[in-house]
Amino acid sequence: MTSERLGADDIRRVVASFRDALRSHQALINQLNVYPVPDGDTGTNMALTLESVVGELEGADADLASTCKAVSHGSLMGARGNSGVLLSGILRGVAVTVSEAGGLDGPALAGALRAASDGAYAAVPRPVEGTILTVVREAAEAAEEVVGAADGTPPTLVAVGEAARERGHDALRRTPEMLPVLAQAGVVDAGGTGLLLLLDAVLHVADGRPLPEAPDGGDQAAPDLDALRDHADAGDHDAHDVGDLRYEVMYFLEAPDETIPAFKEVWGGIGDSIVVVGGDGLWNCHIHTDDIGASIEAAVDIGRPRNIRVTDLMEQVEEERWVREGAAAAAEEPAPPPEPVPTAVVAVATGDGVRRIFTSMRVQQVVTGGQSMNPSTQQLAEAVEAAPADEVVVLPNNKNIIAVAEKVAELTDKVVRVVPTRGIAEGFAALIAYDPEATAEANAEGMGAAAAAVVAGEVTRAVRESTCDVGPIAEGDWIGIGREGIRAVGADLGDVTCALLGALLTDDHEILTIIEGEGASAGTTRHVTEWLAEHHPDVEAEVHHGGQPMYPYYLGLE
Repeated sequence: MTSERLGADDIRRVVASFRDALRSHQALINQLNVYPVPDGDTGTNMALTLESVVGELEGADADLASTCKAVSHGSLMGARGNSGVLLSGILRGVAVTVSEAGGLDGPALAGALRAASDGAYAAVPRPVEGTILTVVREAAEAAEEVVGAADGTPPTLVAVGEAARERGHDALRRTPEMLPVLAQAGVVDAGGTGLLLLLDAVLHVADGRPLPEAPDGGDQAAPDLDALRDHADAGDHDAHDVGDLRYEVMYFLEAPDETIPAFKEVWGGIGDSIVVVGGDGLWNCHIHTDDIGASIEAAVDIGRPRNIRVTDLMEQVEEERWVREGAAAAAEEPAPPPEPVPTAVVAVATGDGVRRIFTSMRVQQVVTGGQSMNPSTQQLAEAVEAAPADEVVVLPNNKNIIAVAEKVAELTDKVVRVVPTRGIAEGFAALIAYDPEATAEANAEGMGAAAAAVVAGEVTRAVRESTCDVGPIAEGDWIGIGREGIRAVGADLGDVTCALLGALLTDDHEILTIIEGEGASAGTTRHVTEWLAEHHPDVEAEVHHGGQPMYPYYLGLE
């Protein structure tokens, strides 16, 4: 049944349906993500932005004005990454228009898409065609044509939505013609793919149409990253080429609206992929740059930046490569079906060696993921469903994945318990206490206690200059990290690893588990074990090859 005008309750259903569609297509959209940086997070960032909107709606009044205000504010405060901030600008334009129109009908949808397009282009100082900007603009143009051609009777919401969706899909198909990096990788634009699900959600609520199903894993179009790297290495760069700038900087900026145009000009001189959305004194700001300090100082000059987040894009792209390759290797060499048990374990693993160790410790399903490339709730839920048991324990093995894992129980009829392991060493310790014949509840209690008893540490490399309680940190320094923060800093990997152990070890410890990752060497590991034998001869070292990226050593003390 077609609805002529959607009210507040319907708008909430559209938002929830859009969120659900993004979640189901998240992996596909992540695979398409090669621009502006091939870091595989567009689907995740768009879905997390909608999760924030849904959360804001839960606390808002039920009237239309409050609903639209919640959509606008929730998207601004919850926007993640380049794609999330752009999506926020689009949703804010839609929300304002729908609120002013008193609901969503055909003409209001055309106006909302036009406001969304104008807002998105205004948020980007240097718009790039072949992206989500093109898709929303052409969808708006199609909607306006249907409204403009109407003779007397306004067109229905469904008619306008269909026209916008059809033109938007046509624009999406043509994005590789407009943006060479997409053609090089053999994909369409990821952000535009996600945006079109909004129109699918509108038609779902207005006309009862089913939301599109995400293609199976084998049907997902993975980008040709080798071609992408060849393109970059050839030196064929323009002002918007992929991977030129190392850091992603994001923050909220409290500043007068009239100062923002000049702020954007300053940012235009130090970076790219700039998106600034907001208003009424509060702005969500995103930039890719090599100059972190200048990008923050520009905000200090006009107001107050807060919730500053800095991401090393080179590191994130490398981890995304590793996640893809790990998943591909697992698909090429599938493990034999595990034997059914009363309680199974699903674990998130980093590195081929870690996967093998987990499998040897009776983990039935291993999900590929890492520090920045976190698996989605849907991916974890699929692993839970594939596990040969009615009860399942999930080991996230990363603090960033714990909250995602805790939502899995909502997506399955199985009994699910999460042991909040924050690292691989804790995951190993938890598995020592695993009893496949016990209930998930009993396992969660015993495995949680075992994990909590482990003193964990890890060693990685600093991506920028900084300071900590230990002292100054230079770019490229090795840093040893414990649960309380940075415990060791230095230029030599072996010395930093030994210094970290010196800060963590006590007389109560008996076993040290060393998990070697990329960057570790036999010589460095021997240096560490010889230090241990000299300073703590009663502690036994067990060395495993994990192969995890970016962390040459994971450490666990029991």
